[in-house]
Amino acid sequence: MAGNQITSFIFISCVLLHTQSADDIYFAVMPQTVTALTGSCVQIPCTFNVSDFEDKHKRAKSIYGIWLKKKSQFNDPDSFIAFNSSKNIIRGFSDIQMTGNLSEKNCTTVFYNIMMNHSDRYYFRLEMEPNVFKGTFNPNTANSLQTVNITVRDSPQLELKLSNQRYVKEGTPVNLSCSAEVPCPKQPPKISWSNIPESARTTKHLQEKPDKTLLVFSYVTFEASYNDHKRNISCTATYPRNTPNDSTVEDMVMLQVLFPPKETHVTITPSAGTNVTLTCKSKASPSNNLSYTWYKHGQETPIAWGKKIHLTRAHYQTGSYFCIAQNIHGNQSSEMVQLTEEGQRKSSHLVIYGSIGGLLAFVLLSAIFFYCRRSKASRQAHVTEKDQAEDKNRDEMTVYANNAIVISKNGEKKETDDLHYGEIDFSNLQTGNKTREHSNNGPETEYAELQVTERQRQINSVQEIELYAQVQKK
Repeated sequence: MAGNQITSFIFISCVLLHTQSADDIYFAVMPQTVTALTGSCVQIPCTFNVSDFEDKHKRAKSIYGIWLKKKSQFNDPDSFIAFNSSKNIIRGFSDIQMTGNLSEKNCTTVFYNIMMNHSDRYYFRLEMEPNVFKGTFNPNTANSLQTVNITVRDSPQLELKLSNQRYVKEGTPVNLSCSAEVPCPKQPPKISWSNIPESARTTKHLQEKPDKTLLVFSYVTFEASYNDHKRNISCTATYPRNTPNDSTVEDMVMLQVLFPPKETHVTITPSAGTNVTLTCKSKASPSNNLSYTWYKHGQETPIAWGKKIHLTRAHYQTGSYFCIAQNIHGNQSSEMVQLTEEGQRKSSHLVIYGSIGGLLAFVLLSAIFFYCRRSKASRQAHVTEKDQAEDKNRDEMTVYANNAIVISKNGEKKETDDLHYGEIDFSNLQTGNKTREHSNNGPETEYAELQVTERQRQINSVQEIELYAQVQKK
């Protein structure tokens, strides 16, 4: 009988112990893995819950948080206590700060100056003194999200995505997103873009993932142009850290733009000759199904198909030719090129430009010609004025000679051998005219003005010497 009572007591005691342990249900929520960057910090988001926490918190005089490395057994000799807020213990790290409020069931913690040897699994332990609650949150319980594995890397991770489909049609919006992990919110990375169009708009924001870790997003939006086809756009994330150099990571994407033919034109080889090859060139995407059709100006029907056509003097006549390039998104016609009988290329634009150039050259030469003539006339007028001034000075030195003329009774004039001298009155002298005076005692004396020009200077000088000699001799 007594034995049955003892057995019943043991059974009841086991039930009570089981019931008491079942009442102390506790669990924690934290990311299973966080990636840290060497020389930077890492934040571990952490929350927990304990059954009857409010009641326990009222009975407790103090509450502490502890982080264990590698093993969850607190009293195990091999267990490594990295952080203990009750004794302000920090081991193996330069600094650890519990930024969460334990009274609000928040155990978020920041580990600073992370190194490669810090990669490991970490366990969180909660203690409420005196002897209210003590427990380590580990995966052996029903909830598996109760430990965190810190992975340390030398370079960060970056992800660049093209929000649209792989191919973007011309004229439609292009949306690019670039995201980078933020292991240390106090030192977030800086995201920059390279080789984006000038019209692009950029925005950024911080986003929290379901496990409470953070991502920084940067977005680029612009309208697709055919010039953006095969454009390599890169995104770079720069992480500040406590090392001589910041850590950078880059990702790149090639943009594929769909567009109809652009910049369609015709080239001719050789540029002169009776046998020529016309080639139609154009930009298009896709280009694998690009087709070419050839026309001659004035004819409605095509004359050929294909990227190139070969013409000989026997197969073409003087005229203008052009091509039309086409793909599934549209078509475009080239400008016309003109072929002469010799097979030379004459683009319509070149003819116009040549005419304008010739006209400008003619105007320029005419201006130069008139300028030269005007300069020459000006110089001649200057010389004439100078000559006239010299002639005026020489007029004062004009030599007058007179010849005595005897008029007979019958009216005939005879020259006498004798020389008659008449009086010269310079006041009545008029250039280019004759002046007559009547003497009271003799016949009329006629004075003739001898103008000495530059050309007659030497001849007249000799004559004057001879005349003077005759007078002296007389």
